[in-house]
Amino acid sequence: MAVWIQAQQLQGDALHQMQSLYGQHFPIEVRHYLSQWLESQLWDVIDLENPQEEFKAKRLLDSLIQELQNKAEHQVGEDGFLLKIKLGHYASQLKSTYDRCPLELVRCIKHILYTEQRLVREASNSSSPVGGMMDSMSQKYQQINQVFEELRLLTQDTENDLRKLQHNQEYFIIQYQESLRIQAQLTSLATLPPADRQLREPTLLSKRATVEAWLTREANTLQKYRLDLAEKHQKSLQLLRKQQTIILDDELIHWKRRQQLAGNGGPPEGGLDILQSWCEKLAETIWQNRQQIRRAEHLRQQLPIPGPIEELLNDLNSTITDIISALVTSTFIIEKQPPQVLKTQTKFVATVRLLVGGKLNVHMNPPQVKATIISEQQAKALLKNENTRNDSSGEILNNNCVMEYHQATGTLSANFRNMSLKRIKRSDRRGAESVTEEKFTILFESQFSVGGNELVFQVKTLSLPVVVIVHGSQDNNATATVLWDNAFAEPGRVPFIVPDKVLWPQLCEALNMKYKAEVQSNRGLSEENLVFLAQKAFSSSSINPDDYRGMTMTWSQFNRESLPGRNFTFWQWFDGVMELTKKHLKPHWNDGAILGFVNKQQAQDMLMSKPNGTFLLRFSDSEIGGITIAWVAENPNKPGERMVWNLMPYTAKDFSIRSLADRISDLNHLLFLYPDRPKDEVFSKYYTPPLSKAVDGYVKPQIKQVVPEFTTTNPDPAANPTYMDHGASPVVSHPPNYGIYPPMSDSMLDADGDFDLDDTMDVARHVEELLRRPMESQWSGQQS
Repeated sequence: MAVWIQAQQLQGDALHQMQSLYGQHFPIEVRHYLSQWLESQLWDVIDLENPQEEFKAKRLLDSLIQELQNKAEHQVGEDGFLLKIKLGHYASQLKSTYDRCPLELVRCIKHILYTEQRLVREASNSSSPVGGMMDSMSQKYQQINQVFEELRLLTQDTENDLRKLQHNQEYFIIQYQESLRIQAQLTSLATLPPADRQLREPTLLSKRATVEAWLTREANTLQKYRLDLAEKHQKSLQLLRKQQTIILDDELIHWKRRQQLAGNGGPPEGGLDILQSWCEKLAETIWQNRQQIRRAEHLRQQLPIPGPIEELLNDLNSTITDIISALVTSTFIIEKQPPQVLKTQTKFVATVRLLVGGKLNVHMNPPQVKATIISEQQAKALLKNENTRNDSSGEILNNNCVMEYHQATGTLSANFRNMSLKRIKRSDRRGAESVTEEKFTILFESQFSVGGNELVFQVKTLSLPVVVIVHGSQDNNATATVLWDNAFAEPGRVPFIVPDKVLWPQLCEALNMKYKAEVQSNRGLSEENLVFLAQKAFSSSSINPDDYRGMTMTWSQFNRESLPGRNFTFWQWFDGVMELTKKHLKPHWNDGAILGFVNKQQAQDMLMSKPNGTFLLRFSDSEIGGITIAWVAENPNKPGERMVWNLMPYTAKDFSIRSLADRISDLNHLLFLYPDRPKDEVFSKYYTPPLSKAVDGYVKPQIKQVVPEFTTTNPDPAANPTYMDHGASPVVSHPPNYGIYPPMSDSMLDADGDFDLDDTMDVARHVEELLRRPMESQWSGQQS
């Protein structure tokens, strides 16, 4: 169903949020009449940060205006006449607004469509199995909105009281001026004859007494009004502080935590639209109360009345300044984090955003943001407010950026598009710590004023921890540092402390999250997969998941100490599996064709109960980023005896030459994928189509894989052309250094069914020699 149809069924706050997306920048009528066209365009393919994409955006703008004009032309009748004029006006308006900045139109429409989809999704999820969670979230949002309504009413109430106080004070001043006039008249009586003075003096004295009594009474009333108003402001500020704590210390911190977990492959942190709307409401309410307090202070100065009000107003002014300072400094955030594994001399991007920038009109004098890389120790000193001015741990090119205001979305942000780390200055490392365990952070800082320079703010924010590398070979270990930090960092920590050991189930959650994200699959790690990983991590043979629930894994076990009998760590092995699956095996993993996390003995136990030709795919224990085929077949040395064979592991290099599906197709002795699925049923959709016939007397050679001991002749010559007869792939050649596959006396196979690659190489060399022969001699040999 079209999103717009569903959006029109929204209710309550969701409907209000949807309606607030539209205005002069993009009228809701345009959304309504061009809904199908708008939802069918490829808005996401346009990179808003790339100025070269502007021509695509301009094309979409022109198409939008053309669609509007076409829609207008087809309107008929009395109602159609008005709509025709309206749509024509909108076409001119959009052209005028976005003709010079078409990327802003794309940004605006992407924002609208994304928000509508989210609102529709949230509304539909409320009736799904996760509805309880959504209901809880909706309830929390409702409570926040209720508090905002209470704050609005309180602020309106204090505004009314302030106006009443001002009116009464103005009348008081008028009466006070009257008392001064009477006093002046009494003083002037001294110049009059006694008879005249006695005649007029009693009346003036009576008047003065009446006015002074009123002034005394009214002064007490004004003082009470002032105190009552101050108490109401105290109540408003208490509620404001409580609401701000919920939004900044709960909701914004949760968003930042989701952003951190997204770095490990967790679900996207979500947009900032709701948070920004809340922060803007806070800013607006705080500013209104601040202005009221300042007006109350002005009234006090205008008419000083002895009492505690001066101290109260000073406290209120100090409190409201603290509140708005906390809001501004906390809402200066990193919307798009820099890469957490950062290679020197490599371009990277980041986006910093001020959530209250638009509401406080900061964009009227756009501030500049500066980015600096600092060490973990410098970050600690910064948070302790120690003097770290001009301290940095490296040099970043293009590290200054002016904040820009996007009117369509109401966001104020600085988009760093071309930063590059030119050099890095490393600190002394501790103990066994390697360079890929050293953490840095990007410090973003700026300064700006609000309220006509009434308040000046210096704002700073730190990126998530960054590990700096100088070579791609360091990426694997750097990623391990980032994964551990993102997964196990606690809110409010001292930079960048993480626990040295964690419970195995916690690590499983992090590994599963990372695996699903890297492989881009909904098929994560099963309980059986995690048991296999636990066996590998703890050198255990237990198959009971409960045996591992209370066990802990240290950072050293994770990526500092090599696995027993290996020259790589647990993480390096796991990361190799992820990389291989992501680049070459993703469809097969998603199809469930790869068991993967099975050891050699388990594979043998599983296959021995199956018919000959049954095979399975498992990740190599002995090699990083390797996968092997295990199958059951007859033992050629002992007729009637069956055994499980294991092919030398394939790596990414092998699959860059010939895919897994094609290799399985080449091996005719592989019949059924475990447990009993015909291999063609599983893999045929991934087979490379047959080569075309010869053109102009040339035949394109094809590399095929064979396992010599299991080669069978195909009876159909058409299906097996003579130029491919002995096509053994050279990619079965691996360096003969696998300790787990020792060469045996058999010329081709060892006792465990592993192939000796030296003999396999002979076949490969034969094919290469065949393919080097002149084409004419090959054809003449066949024709003879």
